[in-house]
Amino acid sequence: MDTQSLSAFLEVAEASSFSKAGERLHLSQPAISKRIAALEAALGTPLFNRVGRRIDLTDAGRTLLPYARRVLAELEDGRRALSHLSGAVSGRLSIGTSHHIGLHRLPEVLRSYTQAYPDVDLDIHFMDSEDACEEVAQGRLELGIVTLPRDPPDALRMQMIWVDPLSVVVAPTHPLLREPEPKRLPTLKALAAYPAVLPDERTYTHRIVTAALQAHGVAPRIRLSTNYLETLKMLVAIGLGWSVLPRSMLDDTLVALELPELVLSRELGAVWHRGRTRSGPARALLDLLAAAR
Repeated sequence: MDTQSLSAFLEVAEASSFSKAGERLHLSQPAISKRIAALEAALGTPLFNRVGRRIDLTDAGRTLLPYARRVLAELEDGRRALSHLSGAVSGRLSIGTSHHIGLHRLPEVLRSYTQAYPDVDLDIHFMDSEDACEEVAQGRLELGIVTLPRDPPDALRMQMIWVDPLSVVVAPTHPLLREPEPKRLPTLKALAAYPAVLPDERTYTHRIVTAALQAHGVAPRIRLSTNYLETLKMLVAIGLGWSVLPRSMLDDTLVALELPELVLSRELGAVWHRGRTRSGPARALLDLLAAAR
């Protein structure tokens, strides 16, 4: 039994797919199958039921799963501890971040980081902040650079880096902007009468927006949802609805509404596992992020 076979086992178990496990480990499906076969031979029992395209854990596989997670987590924690002990900033650093943060907040930080620490192998995964937090909590990623949850899981520690002000935005042709002179500010109830395009309800940003509206007795009428903020910006600009976007994204294709009773922002920052040792590369990146505030 080796750690490569255990890693393949975990990926197949979590994805219920040999091909998806191969994508995550950057291996071919035959290579994944070979590792699983070697692990099953070493243990003397099948770990997966294969019925057509469906992959399920056997009783033996379900029994092995928590032990495999602990073994790999402890080995990874040992690697990070050794990295910190040696003082060397080198090796692999796995990060999860959202597309918006990756595009608008991280480029300068990562440019400085790669110049200062050329021996670090950055493994960056782009995903929703909620998924990145879950990956860190499960030990599959070391750091998340994310929209911070208001109620974080017990497994996570957080460091706020940026306050991200948000604005309610509409297209320049939106009916709310056609008020007779003298122009008056729209109300939240007037806004809620029109359709909205927002991130889906599982996202932290959606929860921030809907909680603020509900505090004023208002519920948005959501036309459609997508988690890509650049796509939301386009949908607003073509007139499909109003939305809430970071002020850093505003340009002449959008109009920010003045709503004095609605002041919105979110916190962006880093998350890591409370019970795991941070590696030298992770500590170095956190230091650079703190300096970027």
